[in-house]
Amino acid sequence: METRDIFRNLSPLDHRYSLSEKAVFEEAGAWLSEEASIAACVKVETALIAAHLAVRGRPVPRAALEAAAAAVTPEAVYGEEEKTRHNIRALVNVLKRELPPELGPLVHLGATSVDILDTSLAYRMKGCCREVVLPALRKLETLLCDFAGREAETPQVGRTHGQHAVPVTLGFAMAEYVARLGKSILEIDRLGGELRGKLAGAVGAYNALSVIAADPEELERRCLAELGLLPSEYSTQLVEPEYLLRLLLEYNTAFGIIANLADDLRGLQRTEIGELKEGFAADQVGSSTMPQKRNPWNSEHVKSLWKAFMPRVITFYMDQISEHQRDLSNSASQRFIAEYVTGFCLAVSRMAAVIEGLGVDRERCLANLRSGGGIPGGILAEPAYILLAESGVSNAHEVIRRVTLRAEERGLSFAAALAEEPDPAPEPGNPPGGVLGRIGRRLIALGLVPPGAGGEGMDLAAAAWFFEKPEHYRGLAAKKARELAAKYRKLLEEK
Repeated sequence: METRDIFRNLSPLDHRYSLSEKAVFEEAGAWLSEEASIAACVKVETALIAAHLAVRGRPVPRAALEAAAAAVTPEAVYGEEEKTRHNIRALVNVLKRELPPELGPLVHLGATSVDILDTSLAYRMKGCCREVVLPALRKLETLLCDFAGREAETPQVGRTHGQHAVPVTLGFAMAEYVARLGKSILEIDRLGGELRGKLAGAVGAYNALSVIAADPEELERRCLAELGLLPSEYSTQLVEPEYLLRLLLEYNTAFGIIANLADDLRGLQRTEIGELKEGFAADQVGSSTMPQKRNPWNSEHVKSLWKAFMPRVITFYMDQISEHQRDLSNSASQRFIAEYVTGFCLAVSRMAAVIEGLGVDRERCLANLRSGGGIPGGILAEPAYILLAESGVSNAHEVIRRVTLRAEERGLSFAAALAEEPDPAPEPGNPPGGVLGRIGRRLIALGLVPPGAGGEGMDLAAAAWFFEKPEHYRGLAAKKARELAAKYRKLLEEK
């Protein structure tokens, strides 16, 4: 067969990524390449021979079957296909030439082409899921768990709509992806184990096998057991497409989660935010013209891969439909599943490398949090409103909204603007201090400030402490980060 310089190949998977992600390319190729596809079809054919012999009570010559299978090459099959114009018939002819003559009549006996093709595809997809996809995902999930646990206490500003919201921790922000990806990994594990094969003949009704075997379904079960598969509950000439479809859709779900993570990581590396930084090699170049650049290119690369492969889910849905018992409308499109799964694995591997080398600027995280998005301490407008309402002020939200506007207009800190606001519901005997003192008394009553910052007559001191240190208003962020990291690490260990 013709050999070709990899740089003359058309798919970037076969040149750019076969070099930059060599390990992933080799691991995926063992299951998804054309060589692997032909080898899997041969494996199904030899499993069928073994099943025929078993139901006849004859010994199975394992060594002869394995030797024949190993002798079938893609070059020989493709050469034969030039004559037959049929890929499976070509494979059958080549396999027969490699087998002892007495086994020749059993090759492909009772099968139709798609028995071999769909079963071999299920075998390859199950193996690839178990040996390539899941290990890569588990590595990434473990790194995310480690990061979430390590940064559980690192203060960070929460962001909604690109604006400062309320404080969280960096570990809590990462725990989002721990939980989302963790659930997807569990589902991928389940769906990968559910893939089915078939040996039910031309329209799935076991017509041919009924002539050969007393129990056609038993012969099917024996054949598929050789491959670690169960039979499809119902098949036409095709295996029910939903088994594979659901697995591919869950891959796409995980792909989207990883792309979302890549987007968040890229955003946090913006110059004006600067909370995270991707690892950068000593000789690495960020720009062809600006030597100072340190671009978050790996995160962007993951997002770009998602953009290229995510739309293929439409084709997966389109391959769900086949006219009557079967048509050939999936014969070309289904071949590109291998590219999709490889692209997904490349993205997972690249994201794992990003997380592994991700640097955290904890001082920048704290500074961004305390800046209040332009109003120092303004990020605590929410607890100010809630504490004021809890103290009995019914229009607390409007009072605090007015305070934030004044702080912004006059360039005041939030605490200074609060100090100017009179008590909206003064009561006889209340000490002075306006809104700030009222909030301070509530903080002391709830035990939300340390002993040194609050006590009788210390209302303003308590409030000042609270509004100067927004990192303490973080709810269950640190706790949730540690809990989710521990939960999903344990679930991974159990699988």
